[in-house]
Amino acid sequence: MKPAFSVILFTVASGAGFGLIMLAILFDLFGLGGGLDRDSLLAAGGLAFVLISVGLLASTAHLANPKNAWRSFSRFRTSWLSREGVFAVLFYPFFLLYLLGVYVGGGTTPGWALFFGLVAFLLGLVTLFSTGMIYASLKTIRQWSSPLVPVNYITKALMTGILLLYALGLAELSPVGSMIALAAALILLAAVVKSVYYFWMAQPAGPTINTATGFTRAKVQILDPGHSYGTFLTHEFGYQASPALTKALKVGVYVFAYILPLVLLWPAAEAPGSAAMWVAAISSLAGAAMERWLFFAEARHVVNLYHGAQAT
Repeated sequence: MKPAFSVILFTVASGAGFGLIMLAILFDLFGLGGGLDRDSLLAAGGLAFVLISVGLLASTAHLANPKNAWRSFSRFRTSWLSREGVFAVLFYPFFLLYLLGVYVGGGTTPGWALFFGLVAFLLGLVTLFSTGMIYASLKTIRQWSSPLVPVNYITKALMTGILLLYALGLAELSPVGSMIALAAALILLAAVVKSVYYFWMAQPAGPTINTATGFTRAKVQILDPGHSYGTFLTHEFGYQASPALTKALKVGVYVFAYILPLVLLWPAAEAPGSAAMWVAAISSLAGAAMERWLFFAEARHVVNLYHGAQAT
């Protein structure tokens, strides 16, 4: 599949925004690590609002007719894309009411605001799951048709979210050491999920030209694809990245998304909220962008069989 910058921006930015505010709400709701102070919660909410909004707006840029984006809400019963849009829109009022409660609470979030925060947390989680299921539900693309896809979307959002939360204001939390351990656990969990996904994807499987045609006694080869020039299908679904580039980017994913942030957690424990945490957070976002580019570039639609390429 041809990677689209707008979709990469959408999934990375909105995922980080949802992960950021979901974790901030959990810390506030259960008083994890002593809880976040008012300024930190408002800062987290403000940054999350920007990231989620920029991501959702970027997603419309991938449409041939962005002004028709509203039509995506009309198929809630059958479309994960529609469910994602509905849940994302429903998230906003509960999220903003929670932030209003934080603001007027003067340091102690009132109970009604915590209720709205809990609903916002659940809606954020369901939105992330729906985003992953948009791809996992497509049986025509083996690399996407896996329950690992929504799990990866959720764990990557929580990983980038916790690093942004540290960079914003976990200096107020006590004890910092336990929060560093939580961040390390989320980074490792995201890395394990992605590694399992890469291992599964590397296994030979899926349809072939032989299985598509029913001929099993010899290897089938298409001699004439039926057209002499590229089409929309070959342009969008037949994208082929160079093996050297994909290997380099996979190394980059592990270095920038997992290893570097993990290494930077320990010096940041001595000075939370320092530049080291911002470097870790930005590095994780860069690694997430690489990972998302590969997610699209390595996907093989079965329509490629018609053009003589194996969709494995």
